[in-house]
Amino acid sequence: MNKADHLSNFLLQAVSDNLITANHICLFLGIYRCWYELNTNPIAVSRKKLMFYSKISSIATYHKCISDLDSLNYIRYEPSFHPKLGSKIFLP
Repeated sequence: MNKADHLSNFLLQAVSDNLITANHICLFLGIYRCWYELNTNPIAVSRKKLMFYSKISSIATYHKCISDLDSLNYIRYEPSFHPKLGSKIFLP
């Protein structure tokens, strides 16, 4: 599956999923942007960078959205508690 198909599939699923909000979509697009730039799976990325890309200003909203995307199997999220290392995010 190419990268455009991956994004298209996510958007098709998100439209029919009542649990997904605009914040979830924006966060996924931020994750997708990092994945597209780095061209690696998993990606290692910081919360700060994803919040900037997705325009989410609340840490609580960020954590809720990333946890929801993980629990709904849109991504697999492995948090890093190290200040210099980014968390790992796997795209299926």
